[in-house]
This record gives sequence, structure tokens and C-alpha cells, in this order.
Amino acid sequence: MSGVRDFLAARRDRFVDELVEWCRIPSVAGAPEHADDVRRSARWLADALRSVGFPEVELWPADAVFARWCAAPGAPTVLVYSHHDVRPPGDAPWETPPFEPVVRDGAVHARGASDAKGQVLSHLWGLRAHLRDREAPAVNLVVLVEGEEEVGSAHLSDLLEDPRLAADLVVFTDTLLLHADHPAVCTSVLGTTLAHLEIRGPARDVHSGAVSGTSPNPVHELCRVLALLHDDKGRVALPGFYDRVREPSDATRAAYADLPFDEDDWVERTGTRAIAGEPGYSAPEALWTRPTLEVLTLRAGDVDGPPRATIPSVASADMSIRTVDDQTTGEIGALLERWLADTVAEPYEHEVTLSADTAQEAYRTPDDLPALRVLVDAVGEAFGRPVGIMGNAGGGPANQIAERLDAPLVFFGTGLPEDHWHAADERARIDVLLAGAAALAHFWGGLADG
Repeated sequence: MSGVRDFLAARRDRFVDELVEWCRIPSVAGAPEHADDVRRSARWLADALRSVGFPEVELWPADAVFARWCAAPGAPTVLVYSHHDVRPPGDAPWETPPFEPVVRDGAVHARGASDAKGQVLSHLWGLRAHLRDREAPAVNLVVLVEGEEEVGSAHLSDLLEDPRLAADLVVFTDTLLLHADHPAVCTSVLGTTLAHLEIRGPARDVHSGAVSGTSPNPVHELCRVLALLHDDKGRVALPGFYDRVREPSDATRAAYADLPFDEDDWVERTGTRAIAGEPGYSAPEALWTRPTLEVLTLRAGDVDGPPRATIPSVASADMSIRTVDDQTTGEIGALLERWLADTVAEPYEHEVTLSADTAQEAYRTPDDLPALRVLVDAVGEAFGRPVGIMGNAGGGPANQIAERLDAPLVFFGTGLPEDHWHAADERARIDVLLAGAAALAHFWGGLADG
């Protein structure tokens, strides 16, 4: 490991230069004005993979990048999955422009620096370090980095039909560490689906001075309905929502209790102001083992410019539903539809749209998977600290990939809660990215040794 660390430390500036260069490309998924940028980002990655030594690199549909290096007969074949598309910058002000990367306080500040271009580059540099004294990887490597994960991976199912993606193990690289000083390997993600609710009142926007007190106001009804989604203890109030939810196992509770989780530190690093939610569970248990329903956006009336003093005809909300093992997003979405049908009052009309095409189910790495122990050992070697086990309150296509390829999956990530994913001022700590690269360099050899 000392040789790996020395190799990476000597090339730190080159690593940073590459991340800065890649993050300058505004590869915002789903934005027509950035379609060429997403393609340019894919080409950048394809060139980088070739420079590492991959003999087979292709640009696939939907701006995905495929690479393969299979020169280890008898060794396992591992598929590395991630994405290179990024979220829009958002309306909140950035300290520095999102696509003009800067290096400050030991971190690269830019959209995509942590989610997930920095993580992908950790793979490339981990492989370079692994190859410093050998001609080919110790395992057979297949890479799939898609270009539309942030908008739901609509074409991933088609991509997974290619037989060249067959693998014995999947490494899913789009997740978090608990803390830079206290690494923990993620072993689960939640399922996720989105719901869009519209409530309609008058047939058109109506001057409030003419109809106040006599016109149904959809803003009032939307607020009433949303307030009923949770009870006074913070639990989701949909009948049947928790029917399939299992309590955390004793082993899981013990693993999470062993984490150096400090609530004040968590609040400071995440900016959440406080820890709230369902009582009876520790914060890690609530984050990683309990389903949730969150309201993300509200829209009604004159959100831009001066108000017109009208009662709006429509009020809408976007919601995020996160599910756990044994729940399915389709089942929970149906519960929401039935509840809304019973709850929205007359004379209001409503429509709810579920993102069934882009929903993803929960996934948990098998506890007894040998590759998980190899990964924990590799992370411990790289960070020089004991490694815990954690979950991830986010989602992703982990279950879809594992089921389609009929292969177990482990999670590897270098993101931190304070990296501001999807928010303003996203950043990635350089030392954590390089430690991640060192862990990966060690991981490939450990897998090959069995």
C-alpha cells in the first residue's frame, strides 16, 4: 500500500488537473441546451479510459461509455458502474461558478466534482496505481458509465441487454462515505420514485377581489392534503405504508451503533439544522432502514414577478418516495393514489403522476458476500483506519443492474455528506478521492487472490 500511496501522491496534480478539466464540461442531463455537452463529456471519458490502457472503448447510445479489459483468464469479471451526467446548478447562488472549477481548501469545487466525476476518476487512477508493476489488471474489468442517471436512467435497461456486460460482481460507484476520518462501506440503498400531484380549483386564474371566500382555492387544499401525509409523530400516514417494512436486524443495529455518528457533527456537515423524523430509531437507522415520503417542491400562483392578486387554478407538489427491502415502488405508488382519491375533497379535482419508468427498487449487498470483506479490507488499508458498515438514504439503479446481470453488487464511493450533492457549492476532497483510488488499487488484487 505504501507504493500505491507514493504513486498517487506523486501524480496528485495531474489527477486534479483531469478532474478540473472534466468538470468544466456542463454535462447536465435532460437539458436540450446541454445535449452536446453531455456527448462531449462522454468523449472525454472515453479518451481517458483509452489512456489508462483499456483496449476496448466505445460510445454507446444515451451518451453512455463502455470499456472492457479482459486479460485475466480464470479471474473474476467485474463490472464498474457509475455516471458522468450532472444535476443543473440550481437557483441558489454558488460561491464560484459551477462549471468554472476551483481548487480551494484541499477540494475541487464544481458541479460533478463529487457526484460522480471525481468517483469515476478515482477508479481510473486506482487502476493506474494497480498497473504500476503489471501489464494488465488482475481481474477482468468491464466499465459502464451512463449519461442520464440524474434523470432516471431511462435507457439503462436497453444498455444492459449487451452480453459483454456479463459479470461475476458489480461495483456500484455512486455513493457516500460516512466521514473522511471514519470511513464506512455502504451496503444498501433505498428504492426511489417520484410523484407529481396537481390539485385544480377554479377553471382559470380568477381575481381574488371578485371571488374571495366563494372560490375553491387549490393552494389551501394542497396544503391541507400535504399536512395529512404524516402523523404528529413524523410517520407516513398512508394506510399500509409500513406493512412490508421489517425492523432492522440485531446485526444491522449493532453495526450502525458502532459508527462514530455524532448528531451535532452530522447537522453541521449536512446543513439540516436539526435531526427530525420518525421516533424510536437512531439517526442512522432512520436514514438507512426506514421508508420515507418527502415533499420536494410546491408551485402555485405567481412564483416569479409581482403577484397578480389572483386565486390560481392549479397548485402542484412534487414528492419523493423512498422504499426499503420488501417494498416495491409500484405498490407504494398505488397506496398514494388510493389515499389521494379518498382524501382530496370536493369540488377539487386532482391528478397524480408517478415516475414508474424511472423508479428504482431498494438493494442490499448480501452480508456473507466474500467481495464485501475484500472491499472492507481494501478501504481499511487505504484510509489506515477501522472501517464501519453504513447505508445510503439515496437510491440508484443498483437493484436493476444486479437483477439483470444476475450478479451480486457492492457499493464503493468517495462522496461525503458535506459535498453538497445536487445543491450549490458542490465539492470533492482531493485526499478522499486519492484514498479511494488507493483502496481500489488494493481491491483488484484482493479479488484476484480470492
